[in-house]
Amino acid sequence: MTITTLAPTYVDPAHLADAIKNNGFGVLSPTGLTALLEYPQSALESLKADWDELPLDNFLRDGGRYRRRRHSCFIANNTSLTQIAHRAHYQPLQYNALHGGMLRLFEPMSEHTLTQPVWSKLLLSIAHVCSSIKGEQPWHIEAHQFRIDTNGGIGRPTPEGAHRDGVDFVAILLVARENVSGGESRIFEFNGRHGQRFTLSEPWALILLDDQRVIHESTPIQPTMPGGHRDTLVLTFRAGGFLEPPSPPQGEVA
Repeated sequence: MTITTLAPTYVDPAHLADAIKNNGFGVLSPTGLTALLEYPQSALESLKADWDELPLDNFLRDGGRYRRRRHSCFIANNTSLTQIAHRAHYQPLQYNALHGGMLRLFEPMSEHTLTQPVWSKLLLSIAHVCSSIKGEQPWHIEAHQFRIDTNGGIGRPTPEGAHRDGVDFVAILLVARENVSGGESRIFEFNGRHGQRFTLSEPWALILLDDQRVIHESTPIQPTMPGGHRDTLVLTFRAGGFLEPPSPPQGEVA
C-alpha cells in the first residue's frame, strides 16, 4: 500500500500574520523563514549539532524512551530578549491529559545554542509576528528542543494526542528528519470541523499557529533505516506570564 505524503502550502513571510488571522495557522518554507529573519540558512544550521546532545525525557507516562529534550524560558519585549532563571515546565490537565498537572524540570538548553546570534533573532522575529496579531506586549516564551527516535521501533512526537498548549501561539520548526516515515502534522479547528494535514520534510520549515483557535498533533514515526529520528524546535508564546500550577486555597499548604 502506498501512503501519500502531502506537502504543506507555504505562505510568503509578509503574509504570515494574515494566514494565521484567516486560517489559524501559517507555514513558512526554509527560504521564507530566512527571509523573515534576514539571516542565511547556514546560521540556523549552526544550531543543529546540539540536537545530538539532548538528554532523555524521563517524564513520559507511557513508559517510552523515544524522546529526548531540553527546555529554557525567555521574555521577548519589543527588541530585547531576556533569558529567565531555569524553571519547570507546567501544563494543566485540560491542555495535556497525559502529562498535565505535573512539574517537569528538564535540562536547560546549551550555551552554544543560546549564544548564536540567530537564536535571539529567531525568537524576536516570531514574537513580532505574534504582536502584529494580538498587539505589542511582552511574550513569555518556552523553548523545547525535541528528538524523537525510533530505536524502540516507533516514536511518538505527541503522545498526548491532538491538543492545545494553553498559550497564545505555538511555533514548530523542523530541524532534521532522518530515515523515518510518518510524522504528519495535523491541525484542526478547535471549535469546528475543518482541518489540514501535511508533512514537514524540509529542515527549517516553520508552522506558526494560534493556540486559541486550533488543536494540533504529529503522527508517530517509524524507521526506514536504523537510527531514524525527527528533530524539532517548539516555541510557545504566551501573554501575561508563564503557565503556573494553581495556588492552594488560603490556609492550606501546597
